[in-house]
Parts: sequence; C-alpha cells; structure tokens
Amino acid sequence: MLQKMQQGTTFSLIPIHNELTTQEAADLLNVSRPYLINLLKEGKIPYRNVGTKRRILAKDIIRYKKAIDKKRYKALEELTKQAQELDMGY
Repeated sequence: MLQKMQQGTTFSLIPIHNELTTQEAADLLNVSRPYLINLLKEGKIPYRNVGTKRRILAKDIIRYKKAIDKKRYKALEELTKQAQELDMGY
C-alpha cells in the first residue's frame, strides 16, 4: 500500500465482505455494466437480489478476477512460447 502511495498510483481499499453494486463490480473488473450483468446471469459470479437491485460480494469479484487473470497469463505465456519457437524476435 505504501509503495503504491509513493508511486502516486490510485487504489481503493474494499472490505472483503462488502456488497457491491453492479456498477462498482464492473468498475473493479474494468468491464461494462451490461457485460457484468451477463456474467451474473450466466452464473459465473454469484450475486443476490435486494429488491430489484443485484448485489455482489467483493470477495466473489476478487475471486473471479484472479481466475480470469490466471487464464490470461497462461494464454500470454503460450503465445510467447509460440513466438519464440517461430523465431519472431520476442
């Protein structure tokens, strides 16, 4: 945290048990709100309804983000490996 502050990086502290609105969750994932709602409808991220509003636990958003980041990193590793095998200068 102190390193981020020293670097001037913007960050947020969110209690893990906080419930987020769909917009807050979409912002954390850096996706659009409609895209997030599709993820919720597909059951990829758990949520609950409060009246007509959806609420998502911060820990569930963080868990989903870690999972997709892991998949992205693995795909990037594979692309890098292929580029090296093809001697593409990477």
